[in-house]
Amino acid sequence: MLPPFGGTTLSSSVLRCLSLALALFASASTSAVHAQFVHTQGAEVLDGSNQPLHLKGTNLGNWLVPEGYMWHFDGGPASPKEIHAFVTELIGPTRADAFWHTYRQNYITQADIHFIRAQGFNMVRVPIHWELFQTDDAEGFQLLDRLLGWCRAEGLYVMIDLHAAEGGQTGYNIDDGHGYPWLFLDPGMQQKTIDLWARIAKHYRNDRIVLGYDLLNEPIPNWQGYARFHPMLEPLYKRIATAIRKVDTHHTLVLGGAQWDNDLSVFGPPFDANIIYQTHTYNVGVNQEKLAPWIAFRAKYNVPVWLGESGENPDEWVARFRTLLDANSIPWAFWPYKKMQATSSPMTFAAPQGWDQIVAYARLAHTGGDAGSKQRITSRPPQQLIDAAMDELLHNIQFPNSTPNEGYIHALLPNAPVTVAPKN
Repeated sequence: MLPPFGGTTLSSSVLRCLSLALALFASASTSAVHAQFVHTQGAEVLDGSNQPLHLKGTNLGNWLVPEGYMWHFDGGPASPKEIHAFVTELIGPTRADAFWHTYRQNYITQADIHFIRAQGFNMVRVPIHWELFQTDDAEGFQLLDRLLGWCRAEGLYVMIDLHAAEGGQTGYNIDDGHGYPWLFLDPGMQQKTIDLWARIAKHYRNDRIVLGYDLLNEPIPNWQGYARFHPMLEPLYKRIATAIRKVDTHHTLVLGGAQWDNDLSVFGPPFDANIIYQTHTYNVGVNQEKLAPWIAFRAKYNVPVWLGESGENPDEWVARFRTLLDANSIPWAFWPYKKMQATSSPMTFAAPQGWDQIVAYARLAHTGGDAGSKQRITSRPPQQLIDAAMDELLHNIQFPNSTPNEGYIHALLPNAPVTVAPKN
């Protein structure tokens, strides 16, 4: 009971009106704060001013989570741990540590971010590895904080993508796990992933340039017998979301479907008011039929559906598929931003001198048994060639030494200027 006001006890009707007004004020205040961050409303993604935001992005793949095919190691080391082990075999443990530090410093720089924004992209998706974010001052946070500063200056949103979760969400090389999706069977790995996301969300809870949190990249392959993991996916997402929401009530949660993010049928009604559902697709026909399940899911639940990865195709295919996505109001981010000696990315860089010999040696490194070991040792390139190639790689990946793929960029952004001087 409220105390007397002006000598008179407030009537029950006045109390009800006052309670309603307070509730509306609290709701309006919460909405106002929420609106300062990118958020969802129905099937739309809105910016901090409540204006529709059609995401047009690129993925910073091969930076914090290296992938063997982007090093031309097809048939050789593929996962980050395999690539790290191979680099250590090439140049030794001490130099390998220094190599990776410089690699992460050089691969994505302020000039890259300026170039990406200048072309017309409005977001980047950043694949991360759990090992780089184990403490509040870990190298991963330092690199991501620096990136966010550059993106904030450019007005470029950032999606944080857990590409490699501890334990592994796919059982394939891209998650750097143990050859099986142990994340869904190992309670310890699940808790570590939940704790990781809580740590990340606490660190970035007030950062408005962060678009959202992509909780797991491409969980559960479409392989025979793996459908058994489908019912485990959404419950794990809910547990991660609960931990995030304890420290961060603003940022969007991005949920990828099963079967490499392709299958959204594993989801029930949205369990959070600020969710983007994600799909990935490669090497498909460009037709409306491909988009039909995504559009149906979007309509069924009135939620945003976003294509977080596609590409790895010729310019003509990329242009036709991007046009189809735009016609159906499906936002997108194509994969990846930068690759060695390739045309299927906005940016490319040259392979170092002698890289073909290193690639051949990398493939031998996967040959098992004594015979394979002997062959590997006798086929090892000269150390002088190895040292020069690894030094040149660190030089070539830098923005001033890279080359834009004009055709690919224009396939995604027809009005892109392409040639832009790097920002100092």
